[in-house]
Amino acid sequence: MTTHKFQPTTYFHTIGTHEPVMEISDGDTVITETLDAHGFDKALKLCGSDTNPMTGPFLVRGAEPGDVMAVKIARIGMNRATGWTRAGLAHSVIEPSRIAHMPDRNKVLWNIGNGQTSLQNPPATLADWAIDVIPMIGCFGVAPAFDEAISTVTSGRHGGNMDYRLFGEGCEAQFPVSVPGALFFLGDVHACQGDGEIAGTGVETSAEVEFTVRLIKQKHIGWPRGETADCIFTIGNVRPLEQALQHATSDMLDWLQSDYGLDLTGASHFMGQAVRYDIANVFNPAYSVACRIEKSWLANIDRG
Repeated sequence: MTTHKFQPTTYFHTIGTHEPVMEISDGDTVITETLDAHGFDKALKLCGSDTNPMTGPFLVRGAEPGDVMAVKIARIGMNRATGWTRAGLAHSVIEPSRIAHMPDRNKVLWNIGNGQTSLQNPPATLADWAIDVIPMIGCFGVAPAFDEAISTVTSGRHGGNMDYRLFGEGCEAQFPVSVPGALFFLGDVHACQGDGEIAGTGVETSAEVEFTVRLIKQKHIGWPRGETADCIFTIGNVRPLEQALQHATSDMLDWLQSDYGLDLTGASHFMGQAVRYDIANVFNPAYSVACRIEKSWLANIDRG
């Protein structure tokens, strides 16, 4: 198991079978940097362009279609003192009659420091308002099947621009491998973000990210998954929102049967009471829904 430090010089706006920037092995750790969603680095130098330029891809030796690549997010370090959002809410999340009255969606700057972030030029009512930095990775995943190259604006079975706030430090994300080497990309870090990305952004910034890969051979998963210290979750990425929920729910049903010993009836009883849904994103071309179960519920399962 090796720790690699990688300084990117090129970035991609699609997730696909691009030439890998580095080869790594099962158990290896990578420390690298990401640009913000508009392509600016830690020195505010424009190194990429819209939208969500990705660092990578990293080829994982031995990864084959039908495997799962797990990525443990060890650290997301803020490496600059500013971030940005947009004014107003995304038009897709409010009643249509209100759109004309919303403020123009101009870029708004935020300060980042001492574990908190705050507006640079706040309205008077928010003059003393600051919130904790809880960093997350907005866009990451592996190359999809059939030589597709999918825009980093959206998401799918391969991952992509899911913008789920629980993809933060300490989380292990899992992706279904569809091409040899998996080809893992990451970027679009947010200093913080509420559910749904309803403003169309989190607090967008650059970052230094440390992650460790783990290869799970010959295991089928339908959609991206995640595990934190407190919960497990599955993510469905598609429109309409109800279909994203269906994908996430179906994959959780499979997970409880394959890993927790429940049959279809038992899993259905269990999920009916234990599941919590998070609307991860309702701004991107594909919406994202998380089907989440707290580990305190899982502790009561008798695996036999």
